[in-house]
Amino acid sequence: MVVQWDEFARACPQIADHAAARFRRQELCMLGTLRADGSPRVTPCELDFAAGHLILGMMWQSRKALDLLRDPRCVLHTCTTDRMGTEGDAKIYARVLDVQDPELRQTYRDAVKERIDWAPDEPNFHAFSIDVESAGFITFAEPKTVIAWDPARGTRVLPFPD
Repeated sequence: MVVQWDEFARACPQIADHAAARFRRQELCMLGTLRADGSPRVTPCELDFAAGHLILGMMWQSRKALDLLRDPRCVLHTCTTDRMGTEGDAKIYARVLDVQDPELRQTYRDAVKERIDWAPDEPNFHAFSIDVESAGFITFAEPKTVIAWDPARGTRVLPFPD
């Protein structure tokens, strides 16, 4: 089972709020996809929030876009900015949907334009909406915290590994 970003944010604000704040501040995430041979690919990717969706935008026919068109499974990771992980790390395990709806694509373009005063031209870009399968958050700062979420079990605060 997967849920659209806004449903995830309502179900688990403990992770979604943290991840969204980091994504907005850093304006990107690290995206993990699967290459055609099954090996992993990790690349930075810009993202924006539009109409309740978390949308990844990509250059037309980029390798990561082709990965997602072939296999929609992916992971998003907030960018770690210090060795001790004091800001905490959020990981979003997801499947993407190729956004073809003209209205949602325009809403996405408007969000990009507002953020960086530029927007991709139609139809020469990919836009993928994130449907969340599960998520996790960990911080090594005090209080050390581990939170996990999935639709079947809900939100769980886990013991910090020693």
